[in-house]
Amino acid sequence: MASFCIFVLYGMVAFLGAQAAIIVDCGRNSVSVRWTETNLQVDPYSLQLGDCPPSQVSVKPEGSEAVFNAEFGACAIRRLVTMDQIVFATEITSTAPLKASPVYYPVACAYIRPEDWTPPLYNPLVFHTHGQGDLNFHMALMTDDFGGLAASTTFSLSSTIPIAASVEQDAHQPLLLLLEECVASTTPELGPDSRIYPLITNKGCLVDSKKTNSKFLPRSRLSEIRLSLQAFKFAIGEDVYIHCKLVAWDPRDLDGGKKACQYDKASSRWTLLDDPSQSSLCSCCDTNCQGRKKRGLRNESSALNSVLGPLVIIDN
Repeated sequence: MASFCIFVLYGMVAFLGAQAAIIVDCGRNSVSVRWTETNLQVDPYSLQLGDCPPSQVSVKPEGSEAVFNAEFGACAIRRLVTMDQIVFATEITSTAPLKASPVYYPVACAYIRPEDWTPPLYNPLVFHTHGQGDLNFHMALMTDDFGGLAASTTFSLSSTIPIAASVEQDAHQPLLLLLEECVASTTPELGPDSRIYPLITNKGCLVDSKKTNSKFLPRSRLSEIRLSLQAFKFAIGEDVYIHCKLVAWDPRDLDGGKKACQYDKASSRWTLLDDPSQSSLCSCCDTNCQGRKKRGLRNESSALNSVLGPLVIIDN
């Protein structure tokens, strides 16, 4: 991110009658955050930056400290583009139940947008990025039978858009690939002027399946998830981009925050893709889904955001 002027944000946040000092150090492609608190009223292990746990925790009689180190594009860090700035934003929260106001502290790094800056170019058929550690995430448009990559990015209105997402792993135990959030947008970068249509929300709920024929398809392997979307368009002449958050998770530990749910119109209820007998995990899809805190292997989870597009949707 050369030639960007960095605004380093830092501050103090009060909670439960105590004070925590928070220092934010904005780097060229990453952010470091240091949380220190003297009254020991918050478990530092419960803190998270976006959806990532601390990289380092220290608890001593004189106080506690949590340190986060995250690259932009990970930990649910959002990128917003304005006329003169590029802003990476997220927040520090706590997963522990609190008797008073919950911990919430916004974190942002703002960079001057160069005059010659343009959005990154995406291969419209395949998105591939290297994830955390030895995890590689993929997302691609597929043929109707999922036998190979699609040859075109043009779809008829109301037709099927086959999408496959997967994660490759070298040294991990088997991981389950989930789509935590997906939206359709008119732009490759989500910004104030982007038009948004929600597809998957509430930590894995395919909300589009409630009103269209969109659906998850049975898995061929744990590390891949297949999605069949019903094509739609915003307006004449507007391209469509699919933005998704890919999450690799421990398949033995599904909960309300890590799941793949879709709406079964025949039974008028939400069902769990990977084990219909546990569909009660999807009962929160019409309200507010929350996951539980789990430690180890970076919460047994790694996540990255990906984009497909532009897709061209034409009338039948």
